[in-house]
Amino acid sequence: MATIAAAAANLSAASRLNTRGFFKPLSSIFNSSRFRHSSTNIRALSAIATVGTKSGTDLNENEIKANSQLLACPICHDMLIWNGDPVFSVDATPKSILNCTTCKKAYTSNETHLDLTLTSGSKKYSEYVPASSELFRSPVVSFLYERGWRQAFSIWGGFPGPEKEFEMMKDYLKPAIGGSIIDASCASGLFSRLFAKSGQFSLVVALDFSESMLKQCYDFIKQEDNISQENLILVRADIARLPFASNSIDAVHAGAALHCWPSPSAGVAEISRILRPGGVFVATTYVVDGPYSFIPFLSPLRQNIGQISGSHIFLSDRELKDLCSTCGLVDYTCVRNRRFVMISARKPN
Repeated sequence: MATIAAAAANLSAASRLNTRGFFKPLSSIFNSSRFRHSSTNIRALSAIATVGTKSGTDLNENEIKANSQLLACPICHDMLIWNGDPVFSVDATPKSILNCTTCKKAYTSNETHLDLTLTSGSKKYSEYVPASSELFRSPVVSFLYERGWRQAFSIWGGFPGPEKEFEMMKDYLKPAIGGSIIDASCASGLFSRLFAKSGQFSLVVALDFSESMLKQCYDFIKQEDNISQENLILVRADIARLPFASNSIDAVHAGAALHCWPSPSAGVAEISRILRPGGVFVATTYVVDGPYSFIPFLSPLRQNIGQISGSHIFLSDRELKDLCSTCGLVDYTCVRNRRFVMISARKPN
């Protein structure tokens, strides 16, 4: 009753302001710190995760409902229940604890991101991590990623650079405008920040397995003044076990990442699962073909390299097309520049 009374008091205050000629939108009332605090218990009891909206804007019930059903347990894929203030933003989201009512597992977070990996919260259990994945968990590599590492892709691989790549993918992402987008294997957040600054998406998820990359991503976001930190969240997750509900995401982007995944097929299959019908997958990677394709025993050598490093070498763009097709994606397209390749595919309607 106390929480209901607090809400009523806020509404009453709004009525008094209105009689004096100073109308205050309902959305600003619902987004006041007093109302969000008082309504936390109501949301927890109803077991429905609600999402705050920007102060001064109208409440969009459809968007709130969609976001509330977005995050899912990576074990059973059932919807997660928020314990805390479920506002989707860079600062508010990491302060939350999410619970799965099916698995009875709680997913915690730290100062920068939600940890929604299978082993989240484990104290003693650990698993072998492929060398390619472990490399990007290094704070040194995370620090260097935007300070020379990513720029080297343009020299040896023909990558146009983040801004140019973002322009190239705009046509592919048109069906997802106004919806949610995941920047998978986001690294230090080069494209996450571009997506957020574009203002074209209702939610941007910067997702990576590396804690140090997400920390670097968080620091870069904080350093930029022209990025809205609402509807932008950082999530640690395994690309082969994504913590999102099936048919819930409008677009997934994976920049210079496919070759780093221990199992590209497992990653693309998960992306296919979480995309809405008509949802778009856009990715960039590199292809070793041309004169390299005549190297004897290249295919067995690639397999040996993959087993040791946990990474994958693509020998043709036809292989990428086959990968998307076998994972249930259609309308494959491909753009090449030397070793660089940008691919796009969508989930069937």
